[in-house]
Amino acid sequence: MIDFFVLLFIFLAIPNMSTKHKIALLFNISCIICLSVFGSVNVFAQRSDSTTSGIRSKRINKTPQIKVNIQTYKPKYNLGFIQYNDVISNTKIAPATQTKQEKILSVLKVYPNPVDDQVNLMLRLDRESNLSVKIMDLLGNEVVTLSNERISAGEQTKSYTIPNRLNPGIYFLKIVAGSETVVKRISVL
Repeated sequence: MIDFFVLLFIFLAIPNMSTKHKIALLFNISCIICLSVFGSVNVFAQRSDSTTSGIRSKRINKTPQIKVNIQTYKPKYNLGFIQYNDVISNTKIAPATQTKQEKILSVLKVYPNPVDDQVNLMLRLDRESNLSVKIMDLLGNEVVTLSNERISAGEQTKSYTIPNRLNPGIYFLKIVAGSETVVKRISVL
């Protein structure tokens, strides 16, 4: 305690320090002294780790893991290049007896586009089939059915009149022959 009073006298005697700084410095020193005095008392001391308490605690040695059968990802291609072995293994030679099913419908031309009052459709059918021509809106809703008839095979030109109730805009002409469908975009004026 004598040291505290000596320090108090020294700090009050320093002429270059402001009173505010002197008070702050004295407060810090007194806190350090108080902590050193009270720190030696057992009341504030922490128990040593060697003493055990009556409470048992569960010790976790490893983190829990979820076990799932997931295959690791291995990229098939390296920087956009296909490996030669993959090209060879994926190439299958079709037997001569198996032929690709031929196309029934070929739409050659839809004119004039934009359409004013009449649309012409040039198409080719490889065999006789039912032909359905419909006008669809942008959402895929059927607006008008222009034709639903059975026509013979060969190249043909059909003309259809556009109804007056059709508002100007963009529509799709859906042409269906057998199981094949062709969709063409048209603009109506």
